[in-house]
Formats: sequence, structure tokens, C-alpha cells
Amino acid sequence: MPQVAGIKFENNPKIYHFETRGLDLHLGDKCVVETSIGLEIGIVAKGVFLAPEDNFKPVIRKAQKIDLDQAEANREREKVAFQKAQELVAHYQIPMKILRVHYTLDRGKLTFYFGSEERIDFRQLVKELAAIFHTRIELRQVGVRDEARMVGGCGMCGKELCCNAFLTNFDPISIKMAKEQNLVLNSAKISGVCGRLMCCLAFEYPLYRRLTHKLPKKGSKIITPWGLAKILEVDIFKDRIFLELDDGKKIRINEEEYHRYFL
Repeated sequence: MPQVAGIKFENNPKIYHFETRGLDLHLGDKCVVETSIGLEIGIVAKGVFLAPEDNFKPVIRKAQKIDLDQAEANREREKVAFQKAQELVAHYQIPMKILRVHYTLDRGKLTFYFGSEERIDFRQLVKELAAIFHTRIELRQVGVRDEARMVGGCGMCGKELCCNAFLTNFDPISIKMAKEQNLVLNSAKISGVCGRLMCCLAFEYPLYRRLTHKLPKKGSKIITPWGLAKILEVDIFKDRIFLELDDGKKIRINEEEYHRYFL
């Protein structure tokens, strides 16, 4: 079985696996790897392990000073390419927004990531960019969620966007998740900067499900020492359950009291 290490790349929280080919790699090491688009520099984010599969791309070498210098020079070239692409887009009045530019380590490919609400004919733009930068050009359109990940920013919680900080995949999100978390169904309050439902609704949903499974549902009725009562509200974080008795009296209990007296 091949020895494999988990590698992360700049501006991407996802970990990809590469065959080490006998290299002595440790967490935090920078290395040059072969990817589907060319050579790239990545950081070892997951220690070496044996994998049953045998179709991994290889780690070429540990990153040397010449590689790191090349990568730094590429970042400067990307800034120039970004500016030039913006000028051409404005000149031809193309309805697109350049988000990010990326050179492969060997400069064999220059990729322009862009966002747009419509399909774009960018053949002339590609020709001009190829003539200027003398390398293979790719223009790649991304969706609004990927756009938010690339640009980054802060959510309404005040923290860094989850997609930019640690989420490795975009899970499907539904309005049902917001309903089960007792959130106000106001699009301005449950949508992220991308305009889609917030990613945290999806990765917090299983926790809500586990916690609420132990508690009665809002609107249900239970038998209490004081008679039949209706559940008015369940607040799982403040550990409060509000009840209304048949005589209109309202009482408050916690989860421990609910399981002790009412089950």
C-alpha cells in the first residue's frame, strides 16, 4: 500500500491526498506536488499513513528556496494579471467580475476565476490574455458560494466566513433547517453574504436534531402534576421549556425537570 500525506493549498481549507514516494514528510512541511493543473506548493496538514488505493498523484519534492521564491514571484505576477484582466473586462464591457488569479508553480497555466450572473463569451478575452502573458489561459466561472469563499469576509456573527475558514464542502441547505432551529424566517437574517442560506444552518443542524429529540415539540401536550399542559416554547440553549396549563397559568421548567416529572 502506498504512503500518503494530506496536503492543503493556499486559500483552500480542503485537504487532498498525495503519495509521498518515500519522502520524509512532517506536519507543516511545504512540498511541491503534481496536481491536475500543474505543479503546486502545498503544506502537509495530515501525517503520513498507508492507503489501500493506488491512484494518488505524487509529491515531487520538499519545497526548496528556489520553489518558495518562485511562488512569491508568482503572487506578484498574479497581481499584474488581475489588474490587466480587470482593464480588459472594463474595456470590452463584459458583465463579469474577476475574483482571483492563480499561476501554477511552473507558470504553465494562468487561471482567472470570475463571477457572473449570465453566460459569457470570453474567447476574445482569452486570446488577448494569452498574447500578453504567453502561457495557457483558463477562465473559470464560479458560483456565488465559491465567490464568497474566494473573497472572504465576516458573517453577521462577526467571525470569519465559515466557507473561507474551515468548511471543505458545501452541503445542501434547506429552509426546513432554519425552521427546526426556531429561527425567524427572514431572508436577511438567515442568508449569508453570498445571498444563499447560511452554511452554519447545515453543520449545526445535526446538533439541534440530537438536542431537540430529547425534548417535547412546540405545540404538543403533556401530562403534568398540575394537569394537561401545552408546550409553548422550547429553548435548548437556555435550557427552558415554557408550558401553559388548562387554566391559563404559564410555568417554566428545565430539561432535567421535564425528564424527572413528565416522562
